[in-house]
Amino acid sequence: MILRGSVFSQVLQMDTGITVVIPDKYEEGKDYKAAYLLHGLGGGSGNWVDHTLLTLYARDYRTVFIMPEAARSFYTDMRYGQKFFTYVTEELPSICKSVFHISAKPCDTAVIGASMGGYGALKCALSKPEQYGFCASFSPACLYLKEYLDEYRPKGKWDEVRAAFGDQMVMDFLSIHGEDLQWKQENEILCLADEAEKQKVKPRIYMACGYGDYLRDSNVKFAADMKNRDFDFTFEEWEGEHGWYFFDQALKKALDFGYNKR
Repeated sequence: MILRGSVFSQVLQMDTGITVVIPDKYEEGKDYKAAYLLHGLGGGSGNWVDHTLLTLYARDYRTVFIMPEAARSFYTDMRYGQKFFTYVTEELPSICKSVFHISAKPCDTAVIGASMGGYGALKCALSKPEQYGFCASFSPACLYLKEYLDEYRPKGKWDEVRAAFGDQMVMDFLSIHGEDLQWKQENEILCLADEAEKQKVKPRIYMACGYGDYLRDSNVKFAADMKNRDFDFTFEEWEGEHGWYFFDQALKKALDFGYNKR
């Protein structure tokens, strides 16, 4: 079953899109696993349904997949914009638990994403390690945020960003981080990992990237950094580029990896 619609968010102060995939054999009175599935830059809540075999995965893994809209926010509480991180990690779970029969247990809760959504998944899981039992991140972007901000903070560098990613990317980073592109520890994934590492309960993390992905270098470096920390962390690579063919394969592998070990 695919549900597409909108909810009014008190945090965002607006109607916002949501897509939910529920197993066809939905049994009343039973709590299902929940996976929050995050879209990438320029995407929307319906992307994972439109470009993957998600409806089959919902059936096979008895999981309710919840897909919010997060615009181009990188799942942050923006300097000049809305609080998408708060919405996704606090308000959205509360809404969904009141509507759907999903488990509230961390061991039954996952957060998964690709590209910008891969960054968002890691940020959610490492910011709130007590909330998610499993995290999967495919080709995540901005893994070394401070380096990016330091490099592009001089306004003379903004033309390079425009040339590489378009005008909108400059506006995105100004809206998220302010005119001074201020770095905050709460947005730096390895800083969040260092804090989460101290906790007794930590999510298992699965990460994947294709050999032909333009973000591969930063992904490989990040995987090496995570291996030096006390996490149940797995990184896999295989042939593929930054796109839906790879992300669909990665989603299936992640679900096999995450749920078969539970």
